[in-house]
Amino acid sequence: MRFPCPQAGEGARFRRRYKLDLISPPALAACFWDRTMTGHLIVTDEDAIRLITLRRPEKKNAITQDMYRGISGAIDTAQTNPAIRCIIISGGPGVFTAGNDLEDFLKDGTSSADAPRASSAVKFLYSLVHNAKPIVAAVDGIAIGIGTTMLFHCDYVLASTTATFSTPFIHLGLVPEGASSLLAPRAMGHQRAFELLVMGRPLGAEEARLAGFVNAVVAPGHTETEARKVAREICALPAEAVAISRRLMRLPPEELTRRIDQESHLFGERMRSTEAVAAFKAFFSRKKG
Repeated sequence: MRFPCPQAGEGARFRRRYKLDLISPPALAACFWDRTMTGHLIVTDEDAIRLITLRRPEKKNAITQDMYRGISGAIDTAQTNPAIRCIIISGGPGVFTAGNDLEDFLKDGTSSADAPRASSAVKFLYSLVHNAKPIVAAVDGIAIGIGTTMLFHCDYVLASTTATFSTPFIHLGLVPEGASSLLAPRAMGHQRAFELLVMGRPLGAEEARLAGFVNAVVAPGHTETEARKVAREICALPAEAVAISRRLMRLPPEELTRRIDQESHLFGERMRSTEAVAAFKAFFSRKKG
């Protein structure tokens, strides 16, 4: 039997509720889900499911370099853990992610160094590409930039009725990333992908479902619950057959990493362009105003 982790200060009441004082400490330890929290990221192992939750609500889950490293680590370590059969990525209730932390963006855009763009973000994308476990995404609220493009690497996407998907790269003087220039047209067709990636028009949840990259639309606040149901369904299937079938359906990792490298190089160049620097300065001026 498994129990959720008690919240701080609830230990005694929690033990009484589940009569845990009658269980030996080693056996008791085995009854709880493994849970770690690093910075703005919570990683929880629930039986055969690894749940990765972004927890930076005050910044709408904008992803920092530390968060990218944490997500990559959670995905990478799942590869060598046979007990983990499925991964869920969630932003919690109300927001998925506002994308990259724009403070880092502005710093990179004004830098004169010819360094690869946001190496931790690229490492995260590599982790998605080389991941062999099915990924379920639970999107409640906004999914901006990489919050949308990462979904093309997922196997099943749930969205709340309030979810919106947008990729304002061109409006910021940039180019698409995350191999989305390859995966989005493959999933949606060229015209719809052009509308999303180049024109920057946002999609609602039902529009995204009709476009083909969202599987199901659910009520707000229920995406994580429904994602767990989907993950348990996947975990109940024969693991080897799932892995082989998934591999057959996906593009070769080498092709995806080549496109990520190509996009990343162009993205880095664009970050230092006059267009991008002006766009970011205008954005922060509006934000301060």
